[in-house]
Amino acid sequence: MSVQKNRIFRKNPVFQIHRFKTDKALQDFDNTKTELPEYLHLKNMEKYQEPLLCLQNISKSFRGLQALSGVNLSLYPGEILGLVGDNGAGKSTLIKILAGLHPPDAGRMFLRGREMDFRTFTVSRARSLGIETVYQERSLGEKQPLWRNIFAGRHRRNRMGFICVREEKQAAMEILRNHVGLRGQGITADSPVQVLSGGERQGLAIGRAMYFHSDIIILDEPTTALSLREVGRVLDFIRAIPAANRSCIFISHNMNHVHRAADRIVLMDRGRIRREFRKQDLNIAELAAQVASLSEESEDFPIPAEEN
Repeated sequence: MSVQKNRIFRKNPVFQIHRFKTDKALQDFDNTKTELPEYLHLKNMEKYQEPLLCLQNISKSFRGLQALSGVNLSLYPGEILGLVGDNGAGKSTLIKILAGLHPPDAGRMFLRGREMDFRTFTVSRARSLGIETVYQERSLGEKQPLWRNIFAGRHRRNRMGFICVREEKQAAMEILRNHVGLRGQGITADSPVQVLSGGERQGLAIGRAMYFHSDIIILDEPTTALSLREVGRVLDFIRAIPAANRSCIFISHNMNHVHRAADRIVLMDRGRIRREFRKQDLNIAELAAQVASLSEESEDFPIPAEEN
């Protein structure tokens, strides 16, 4: 890579906080003489100079049935990306690959400009790299106290290996106050999760991800089975994510919810990315029409398998 192009990368103020990582990634590409992936070319950059996450030609099959086929997807810093699709579209398989649960059969993934090795990309590895997934169900243990839910698998420990309970409870109360907005309602760090409403549970899960400095928060159907008031609270939680220059992938069947929260909307169908829009380019009625036309086009194709 020429020195001139490297200087262009350094000038963008959005990436000052990632300057070292970006420069090192570019140096790695130079040292290995690996061709830069398409998303790093300046002609394809719009709002930002480099995606935080980039998937290239991701494919995955289960028992001979194709769940994903040639998926290309980018996520930018401070962006909320809405992912919409019917059952069998491939959304669940895609987020499980991002979360480290499943390796793809083919394809490449770049995080902050560096290629990931799927042979070592596990759930713990994904978390350590700043990718946190909040699933529609089973994200929180209902009968466990709030502080244990927040630190499950990531407890603070002293030199003797014992859990620092007091510190964790204090941190849990900070999350409840600052991220969930619970103040003076008789809820403590020892309260079980089941005392929270559905919206508050989603807020707790999002707050947990932000507490552990996750750069990418993946939300799987966070507004399902919630009242209108609770949906509003969850969407407020989601819209607060980019304030800290974090990014979010918001998966939902509800086009209205996605349109209200997302900056960019991607439509999936039959294991492929079919269409992509900026929110300002279409209203909710036009988005619904796009989804409907996509369903009509795909009626003659079988629904691919998704691993549950």
